[in-house]
Amino acid sequence: MQTISVRQLKSNPSTALRDARSDLVVVMNRDKPDAVMIGFEQLGGLADFAHVRQAMAVGLFKDRLISVAGAAKMADEPLATMLTRLARLGVPVADYDAPTLSTEVEEAAAWLQTKA
Repeated sequence: MQTISVRQLKSNPSTALRDARSDLVVVMNRDKPDAVMIGFEQLGGLADFAHVRQAMAVGLFKDRLISVAGAAKMADEPLATMLTRLARLGVPVADYDAPTLSTEVEEAAAWLQTKA
């Protein structure tokens, strides 16, 4: 286990991230433990790691911090599976206003007609 201060983390986060890939990194704030960094790969030993990845991916997508493709990649599953998961959870994939949605639907229908 390694320890770093908040100041060290702010000045050189890449070192802390690199170290967290192979070992726990405890972030100290005023000489007290404040957080623990652990590399994503280290979580692979968890019995239910697949569900952890899926939950993280859905949460990050829901907060619009990653794309739906990024969420699928994080969850290590096909895009279609992620889209199905999001629909099942009631998470909107696109946040369009009514006029934009209408335009998108019309354009999609026209595109589908050219493919038929």
